[in-house]
Amino acid sequence: MSGGLRLAPHNSHEVSVDGRRILFHVPTTSLFELDELAADVLDLFKERPEVAETDVRRRFDGRHPPERVVETLEELLDLEIIHNGQPRPADRPPVAIANYPISTLVLNVNTGCNLSCTYCYKEDLATPDRGQRMAFETAARSFELLLAEAKERARVNLVFFGGEPLSNMPLIRAMIDYAEGRAAEVGKTVDFSLTTNATLLTEDLVDYFSAHRVGITVSMDGPKALHDRNRKTVGGKGTYDVVARKARMLLARHRTRPVGARVTLTRGTTDVVTIHRHLRDEIGFFEVGFAPVTAGDISAFNLGEDELADVFRGMKALGLEYRDQALRGGNNGFANMHQLMTDLADGTRKSLPCGAGLGMLAVDKDGGLNLCHRFTGSKLPTFGDVEAGIDKARLGAFLEEAQDRSARPCATCRIRNLCSGGCYHERYARYGDPMHPVAHYCELMRDWVDFGIEVYAQIRAGNPGFFERHVAPRRARDEGMRRAMA
Repeated sequence: MSGGLRLAPHNSHEVSVDGRRILFHVPTTSLFELDELAADVLDLFKERPEVAETDVRRRFDGRHPPERVVETLEELLDLEIIHNGQPRPADRPPVAIANYPISTLVLNVNTGCNLSCTYCYKEDLATPDRGQRMAFETAARSFELLLAEAKERARVNLVFFGGEPLSNMPLIRAMIDYAEGRAAEVGKTVDFSLTTNATLLTEDLVDYFSAHRVGITVSMDGPKALHDRNRKTVGGKGTYDVVARKARMLLARHRTRPVGARVTLTRGTTDVVTIHRHLRDEIGFFEVGFAPVTAGDISAFNLGEDELADVFRGMKALGLEYRDQALRGGNNGFANMHQLMTDLADGTRKSLPCGAGLGMLAVDKDGGLNLCHRFTGSKLPTFGDVEAGIDKARLGAFLEEAQDRSARPCATCRIRNLCSGGCYHERYARYGDPMHPVAHYCELMRDWVDFGIEVYAQIRAGNPGFFERHVAPRRARDEGMRRAMA
């Protein structure tokens, strides 16, 4: 050891779990349990701005074998947790993107919707009689583009979105037939999914979706009083009764894919524990995911600081239930927690917040290629169209800028490789800029990840087989599309 060594605080973070010290290695999103020596070494670095050889000898001679101390220091140097000169930047320079391994296309099949949900973010939303439907030719060209861009992939994903996608079932049926035929011709498997308000579901439709293994997510906000607050018909009536009835029918008949619920949390709708129990235990959804609204165009629906904190407290309570069931070998279907467990188990390292623009694009009714389904109809310029193909120069420049966190608060944040600045659309909606970090709940997100690390470590210690049983099958089932509709 020559010269002084220093801690690189942006590359590691400790979480205490049941008396154990768990080190979160930020660059790789890996977790390590510190042994006594590694913990002692890190404590020394936390005490002193610079550690010299004499400091190491003074602290460890007679306490730990010298060769083990040297080995530990070398491991920490390799992990860039400590450094012997100028620390490397927290993030590597942006990578120039030349290829776009698109595996998922979202088709905005109709801008029309038969509901008038008060918090809807869609800028191109229309009433049913004014909805603009995508033409089959546009949808077919979209799928051909997907096949061309996904040459190396065995599976591709086609997602139907709206408005209310079921209001254009002729196109959905035609595209399922077309895509299945074309995928078979080129030796690929195609998976289908859609998000629906469930009001237009019929037994025949559910049987059709089950036969074609269409994954379905139902937008539902919980018990009647909460759901009916915002999810109304165009005429202003609550929709809970019809949605609950249709959802139960869907769950009873759809046998080939698990059915989940997506909850939109707005001002006054924050009791995630009650909502989850109703949707999971009483309605019967396989899993329930929550999307807090903090950056909608109508500020009256955005969660305030206190309500957002309440949401995260509720999510932690559900997270503890998730842990307790996992220790017994079960899964309580809390999608947000399960996604975090999956990311920690996989060592997910994101240089971009999601697959938008890289693994996924969304096609609007005119064939324009949008960053994701949330941007169809927005003022954000498109990145090509299904006729001319992807504007790879513009899209590449966008993604390279998105990777560059050097001048943003994210640069040294400990969850930078899990969050990567947050949802593009949420940034766009709140700040008018898809590159602006969603800094208004960063501390809550850091605390949520710390909580997740604690739960992960407890499950790993108490029932390691849980991850093989519940995380690996989900990963295989949802590869390439698990964030498509986040």
